[in-house]
Amino acid sequence: MNGNVTDELLLQILKNIQDKLEEHDRRFDRLLSDVEAHLSTMKTDLATVVGIVSHTQGDLDVLARRIDRIERRLDLVDPRTP
Repeated sequence: MNGNVTDELLLQILKNIQDKLEEHDRRFDRLLSDVEAHLSTMKTDLATVVGIVSHTQGDLDVLARRIDRIERRLDLVDPRTP
């Protein structure tokens, strides 16, 4: 530059900077929106997994009680064990 910086040149440079910042703001907003959507989906998926695990644990508890009962009826367990 030759040292002759005019108000118009400064305004143009500031306008270019402002345009770039607005573009980055839009990109960041889209990215943030996408992340929030993915987190929401993950939260739903996690709730589903927790429900499945809970249901599976209940099924395993039922099976364990049935096995205990069968072992007692067939005298396969030591009576001293709880």
